[in-house]
Amino acid sequence: MPTEPSSAVRRLSATLLATLVAIACIGISRGQTNGEERDETHSASGEFHFARMIYQDRAGGGGFYRGGYGRGWWRQDAPAADIHFTQALRRLTRIDAGEYVAVDLRDGRLFEYPWLYATQAGFWNLSDQEIAMLREYLLRGGFFVADDFWQDGEWEVFREAMGRLFPEYPIVELTGGNAEVLHVLYDIEGLTQIPGLRHLRNFDPRIGKIIGLPDPHWRGIYDSKGRLMVAANFNQDVGDAWEHADWPEYPEPMTTLAYRFGINYIIYSMTH
Repeated sequence: MPTEPSSAVRRLSATLLATLVAIACIGISRGQTNGEERDETHSASGEFHFARMIYQDRAGGGGFYRGGYGRGWWRQDAPAADIHFTQALRRLTRIDAGEYVAVDLRDGRLFEYPWLYATQAGFWNLSDQEIAMLREYLLRGGFFVADDFWQDGEWEVFREAMGRLFPEYPIVELTGGNAEVLHVLYDIEGLTQIPGLRHLRNFDPRIGKIIGLPDPHWRGIYDSKGRLMVAANFNQDVGDAWEHADWPEYPEPMTTLAYRFGINYIIYSMTH
């Protein structure tokens, strides 16, 4: 499983935890700005929660599609991915991680969570209200991770939504040399493609790629001050690596890498 953080990072733990507390408090106050009642179910059980985005689907998303806000693609890999990753976060960091949550983009409680995760963004169909809420959330300091979407058609759906979300900011490639988020806790240099369970028979670990599928990309959107707001795991399935962390069939190195990406994203979001 993943190696323990370096001693230099552990020496920063007191400062980090103080930052987490401050940001958590800010998030709670933000959640009340839209006149929403606070949900106390999880708020007292941890400083950080794995927050999964509930969004509206588009039609034609395959057999998993149920329409609207029902079963939907937003539930892909849940709750196993959310549970396993939260357990890893508790084990590998000193972050006080509470239970996972799912939050609707139309709900003011969105602002209580500094980190937001969505799967299958190639099948979403965000309304103007959802776009407006997500934009406000990110400009206030939130951090959004999009995962498990593939090939040109799904990329175009995601890109169109990001164009509506931030017409003023481009989507850029994240690389090991120029992206701070890849070095916050773990240094990630080689951007190996993280396969889904369905891809394992075609995954070649010697080259870190799924044979027959396009190359992986790690992309993002920065604000005007250089803060990363959006991270996109394109042609990747990080959620599957979390979901199947306890499956002997799933390669341990890929789960290790997926944990490192996720933890880097979280610590970045809580400190920037």
